Amino acid sequence: MQRARRYVKVTRRGQTTIPIEVRKRLGIEEGSRLIVEEEEGAVVMRPVGRLEDLAGFLAGVTDEKRLKRILEESRRDED
Repeated sequence: MQRARRYVKVTRRGQTTIPIEVRKRLGIEEGSRLIVEEEEGAVVMRPVGRLEDLAGFLAGVTDEKRLKRILEESRRDED
């Protein structure tokens, strides 16, 4: 897959902007979290999946607080 090359500027505070087409393609929205890593002399950013996206059949019918509570309860049940 050929990747389009985009140039971005780093601000004085170390901030930059991810081009809109990349954000759309990767589903990165305001408030999204990214993992930033250094790989072979390059800066690599990867989106972090949201807990709600991993909810399976509960997606859209619950919130993050309830999902965390369910996860904690399931961990206690395993002990």
